[in-house]
Amino acid sequence: MTELHPDLRDNVRLLGELLGDSIRRHPGEQTFQLIEEIRAAAKADRRQESGSGQRLLQLLSNLEDDQLLPVTRAFNQFLNLANLAEQYHGIRRKRGHQSDLMVESLEEVFQRLMDGGVSAEELHRKVADLRIEFVLTAHPTEVARRTLIQKYDEMSECLAGLDHDDLLPAEREELTDRLQQLITEAWHTDEIRHERPTAVDEAKWGFAVIENSLWQALPRFLRGLDQALQQATGHGLPVDAAPIRIASWMGGDRDGNPNVTHQVTQQVFLLGRWMAADLYLRDIKALRAELSMWQASDELRAIVGDSREPYREVLGQLRERLVRTRDWAEARIKGEPADASDILFENRDLTDPLELCYRSLVDSGLESIAKGPLLDTLRRAHSLGLPLVRLDIRQEATRHAEAVAELVEYVGLGDYLSWSEEERQAFLVKELQGRRPLTPRHWQPSEPVREVLATCEVVAAQTPQGLGSYVISMASKPSDVLNVILLLREAGMQHPMRVVPLFETLADLSGAPDSMAALFDIDWYREYCQGRQEVMIGYSDSSKDAGQMMAAWAQYQAQEKLTEVAGRFGVHLTLFHGRGGTVGRGGGPANRAILSQPPGSVNGSFRITEQGEMIRFKFGLPRLAEQSLTLYTTAVVEATLAPPPAPAPEWRDTMDWLTERSLAAYRAVVRENPDFVPYFRQATPEQALGKLALGSRPARRKATGGVESLRAIPWIFAWTQMRLMLPSWLGSDVALAAAESSGRLPVLREMMARWPFFRTYVDMLEMVLAKADLRIADYYQKTLVEDRLRPLGEDLQQRLDGCIALVKALKEEDELLASEPVFAHSMRVRNPYTDPLHYMQAELLRRDRDCEARGQQVPETVAQALKVTMAGIAAGMRNTG
Repeated sequence: MTELHPDLRDNVRLLGELLGDSIRRHPGEQTFQLIEEIRAAAKADRRQESGSGQRLLQLLSNLEDDQLLPVTRAFNQFLNLANLAEQYHGIRRKRGHQSDLMVESLEEVFQRLMDGGVSAEELHRKVADLRIEFVLTAHPTEVARRTLIQKYDEMSECLAGLDHDDLLPAEREELTDRLQQLITEAWHTDEIRHERPTAVDEAKWGFAVIENSLWQALPRFLRGLDQALQQATGHGLPVDAAPIRIASWMGGDRDGNPNVTHQVTQQVFLLGRWMAADLYLRDIKALRAELSMWQASDELRAIVGDSREPYREVLGQLRERLVRTRDWAEARIKGEPADASDILFENRDLTDPLELCYRSLVDSGLESIAKGPLLDTLRRAHSLGLPLVRLDIRQEATRHAEAVAELVEYVGLGDYLSWSEEERQAFLVKELQGRRPLTPRHWQPSEPVREVLATCEVVAAQTPQGLGSYVISMASKPSDVLNVILLLREAGMQHPMRVVPLFETLADLSGAPDSMAALFDIDWYREYCQGRQEVMIGYSDSSKDAGQMMAAWAQYQAQEKLTEVAGRFGVHLTLFHGRGGTVGRGGGPANRAILSQPPGSVNGSFRITEQGEMIRFKFGLPRLAEQSLTLYTTAVVEATLAPPPAPAPEWRDTMDWLTERSLAAYRAVVRENPDFVPYFRQATPEQALGKLALGSRPARRKATGGVESLRAIPWIFAWTQMRLMLPSWLGSDVALAAAESSGRLPVLREMMARWPFFRTYVDMLEMVLAKADLRIADYYQKTLVEDRLRPLGEDLQQRLDGCIALVKALKEEDELLASEPVFAHSMRVRNPYTDPLHYMQAELLRRDRDCEARGQQVPETVAQALKVTMAGIAAGMRNTG
């Protein structure tokens, strides 16, 4: 059995002991001993020692009300500290240390590609033109409060300090004391938000990720990319190249979130500019201290004259403009009069003087100085720009159609919503080809339409560098895209913005290629998009709609056909992957996911959402962010230059055969079984999730409604909490059983060996099955589900057990995760800490529901402890939704 790396095990033990010391001091030794007793019983129960299960449940059931919170908080805190230790372990810099999860270097991947026949010229061209965009989203899966995240970050710094071999005893003691202080502070900090963050709060959290991590990581990563490219091809990265870009949905995603208004979006744009100006000011002040030399080019001298310190002269002027820009943004945010004279607004206002200094230093023979901190700032300016992030706007397609319909009706042109798709397209193209405005000056639209138009006006006032994509959810036809372009033009948009249809459900995915072909068939539109198109693939809703196996295959086929359609029209396609953190929402190891995409679909450009806690796990620390940027970049370059082979016809037929069965089996339970929704509501904490102040967006698209109206995040969250993990395997169990009984397992093994898509699918299924736990799921059922619904639960548990056996048989392994021993051991280490939280959660849910059924107030200790169990289990599973 693979154990944790000794260094990681030592850090987990250290953090656990320091937490124990904090608990000993408050609430006291008695509580500490009780927690230790529960932990020991949970460990014994996992070893299936005689009577241990009863002992654990007896300890938990005997807890007094005032003991509930300290016990749940202790296990929650330990799981967060274990996560912190694992996260740090992946990036630690210690002599002789090899991380358990090493990321292949840029140099290694470039060399492997060139050994495989890729020319130096082609490699350089593809890397120089690379476009990878991370879209930080406001999906509220981050349970931990920001104040705790900041403490965890400093704890990581303390662990890094302790890794030095040359520490004096006093220095080691000082670092350990600081760790103890931070852990004590965390222990005495409420880990649960009591008020939902606003959309602006979420945006500020996104900006903080850039300020605290990506601001340092991005130029450092680009410096490494430049060196690796120089080493491999003889040419470095162009100074103005921006292979990595950061976008955001925070403050722009209004789909189903009434809290995101045009005023919110406007404020977020301004906050981004304020934060950018403040960050660049810090850079410029440091650069003025650095660039004291007098040698300068004629080009620079023509601007600054005979100044003895020409670079400081240029940077001093830039500093003054940045101060004015920051003051302007701050006044606008406060709603006060703002002086916009001589502010920095267009990106070149920032990059031009920096590039001038860079060229001058190079021309003066001071290239080593030019390539120091100045180049880092220049890289930031090209990648992040003055807006700091590129804000996406997302809105549902019918909102735009209704706005156009109201406008068309007002000007007396007819009933737009009753027109055929051909009539709508003809009208929209004619309007877009014309020059006259369509909107009457004194028109007073309805409130919903006024909000759509006001949003378009806010968007139209931004620079191109401040805008990401305008994403249309539930898009299905060309008019959905043309509606948005018309509304933006009417609002005064001067440049073409990327308008991106989002295809989510099974029907949308299957219709996506024909829909895009119809759009590309419009001459005016092809000219508008200038040969580039982005299409978003939704993972969450397709999985909830059709089950994970069918959704994965539908997404793969849609991407294949969209790539073929774009190629036919000579359009460069960028696929925007709306993935979540969990397998049920398209999550999983990023490099495997990218390398398993259809051949040709990753063509030097890749866009992906990063959601909730995954932002922290991938980008929360500068070294971690560097590692993540390397991982994505190598995967995108490799998928572009050495794509996987297309699947053989037999494999396609097999996938069709499998998914026909998985889809029918999934929907037979989720849609057709009348007991399913009541069972879901009783067996999981779904109804209690609304009590967690996770984010600004409601958990449901509609206030009333069943599973179909539930957002994908709480849908996944609920099943993860009670460890049945149903969305990720339901349907696959029937398909794999049919494959086994019909002798198809050899074909599936061939597909795993030779087709990255199928291998990745099976690996992700195995990973989620390893997180499932039948004993815990059964305990929830026995505690919470009424007798008449239990047969359904027992059937689902048997099917889960059968699915685990089928995956082991398919992989010809005795245990799940036999080929991922480190991950498997990590889960085993966590189980004694998550188990008590699960058992307590089930009991607390029972108490909570009993109180509500009797019309009584739920005791505060019960309500608070219930929330802590949800946060703790999410930490133990390393994901929420």
